[in-house]
Amino acid sequence: MERRVVITGMGAVTPVGNNTESFWEGIRSGKNGIGPITQFDTTEQKCKVGAEVKDYEFHDKREAKRLDRFSQFGVTAALEAMKDSGLISGENIKAERLGVFVGSGIGGIITLEKEVVRATEKGVGRVSPLLVPVVIGNILSGNIAIALQAKGSCIGHVTACATGTHAIGEAYRAIKHGYADAIVAGAGEAPFAPVCFSGFANMTALSTRNEIDRSSTPFDKERDGFVMGEGAGIVIVEELQHALDRGAKILAEVVGYGTTCDAYHITSPDPEGTGAAASMANAIAEAGIDPAAISYINAHGTGTPYNDLFETRAIKKTFGDAAYKIPISSTKSMTGHLLGAAGVVEAIICTKALNDSFIPPTINYRVPDEELDLDYVPNVGRSQELEYCLSNSLGFGGHNGTLVLKKWAGK
Repeated sequence: MERRVVITGMGAVTPVGNNTESFWEGIRSGKNGIGPITQFDTTEQKCKVGAEVKDYEFHDKREAKRLDRFSQFGVTAALEAMKDSGLISGENIKAERLGVFVGSGIGGIITLEKEVVRATEKGVGRVSPLLVPVVIGNILSGNIAIALQAKGSCIGHVTACATGTHAIGEAYRAIKHGYADAIVAGAGEAPFAPVCFSGFANMTALSTRNEIDRSSTPFDKERDGFVMGEGAGIVIVEELQHALDRGAKILAEVVGYGTTCDAYHITSPDPEGTGAAASMANAIAEAGIDPAAISYINAHGTGTPYNDLFETRAIKKTFGDAAYKIPISSTKSMTGHLLGAAGVVEAIICTKALNDSFIPPTINYRVPDEELDLDYVPNVGRSQELEYCLSNSLGFGGHNGTLVLKKWAGK
């Protein structure tokens, strides 16, 4: 028998807040997390702004030396989420029934770049013996498993900007079919290394406007690329009866998951939005609802010319005339693009939106685009009762992921 799956804990480290509550407060108020880059010299960079995490310090200074920044973010978010859930491995859940599905799109690129420079300037004998276990993308899930004593399935997903969404979706499926009772799911990202930044800029993916309020402009006619962000998001996904038996607070129910591939191009989405539309349709079908029942869509909405147009086409293909009645926002206008971690922080936003009956805005929106004619909740959020939220993530390589979350009504 298929089991129901709920979210019982959340943790976040983001450019607009270093825990879930401050993050959500920033999102509700339309806070702009974008500013001048401080982590490296941008003199020769085309793009000089980013969405950095502010005033962050890992709780264990000694352990921090053994963790790349992306792992520090992820472990911090996981500890918050686990505390929020009330789960304790070996006490109210068997360690072997607690899994970790946490990935990263880029992994430890900051450490990798530093060690390449060290090898070039000082010789290969000076490369850190910890290089490999610090930079590999799966090490975040391993570090979290150690910190939480989670001895179930431990997997590090890597599907570019769809990583966090896929981690939650695959955790949902694993619990639904009985392979775990709870899974720590999400992603971490820290891509502010000059070579990584230059790669994105040179492929013309980043905005080069370098204006704080006009760089991340999803769905705006003048959009010219995304703004790089960093951070982590973690959710505790748990089997419903297990959560009820231990008296857990339930934040939302995961009811649908879709995943497809465009099989079109390594960076560009399918112009007709066919793959993204199929991902949304699959998630809605698994939820067992009519498409028009979706109350709010948190779009991938990167602010690149192609993504926003093609995603809008995909939404219209999925929802037909109902697309014009569903509020849609891109919270990347505030957080920037957290790459692999984007989907999970946006799932956290959807969960908070369901609980607070509030739709966050797309800030920095000024110039309407004739073909992008849906309700993008421009600049100011709105209070509205919500029952189902849909969250999209679309990654390089054609990876599409969609989650449908339902407001918890106590049954």
